[in-house]
Amino acid sequence: MLKSWKLKEIVLMSVFAVVFGIVYLLFLHVGNIWSGFVGPIAYEWIFGVWFIVSIICMYIIRKPGAAVISETIAAAIEVLLGNAVGPRLILSGVIQGLGAEAVFAATRYKRFDLWVLMLAGAGSAVFSFVYGYFLGGFAVYTTGYVVFMLVVRIFSGTLIAGLGGKAVADGLLATGSLRGYAISRSKKGDIRA
Repeated sequence: MLKSWKLKEIVLMSVFAVVFGIVYLLFLHVGNIWSGFVGPIAYEWIFGVWFIVSIICMYIIRKPGAAVISETIAAAIEVLLGNAVGPRLILSGVIQGLGAEAVFAATRYKRFDLWVLMLAGAGSAVFSFVYGYFLGGFAVYTTGYVVFMLVVRIFSGTLIAGLGGKAVADGLLATGSLRGYAISRSKKGDIRA
């Protein structure tokens, strides 16, 4: 999968994964504090944070695997930094990355506009929710509450990961720091941009 990748793409993806592995762990604590006030739904509002690296890396690098590999590395970093969930969290990272990757694969890795990035965030939300449903004991909640949780997670994935991921990458692009990456070669107005 990484055979056609340039070393600088692998390095950039790894740097983003490490940075967001740290961010993910910090937001776990934010979620823990907030859930003390509003209950388990608290995490759903911020869940998009945990999908963002897959969107950023795919939007910049634009190669198959960028979403799932970056999300998996970020999850592994989070585990190494002390997330109490342990190695099971790495599987969560794989699943979240696959949710985003599936959307990009559906476009044959040719579209990277805002709508596709937002759909990728939603894809991560749906994949992670299905996984979380079985591991997180969501079956104890009423059907209406579970549906509400899913809707909020999709909303979070769409806005925080999709829209937020695009904003982060576009901000870096504007600084000139992403010259030589696929994102910088896309033309203005191109459906891939």
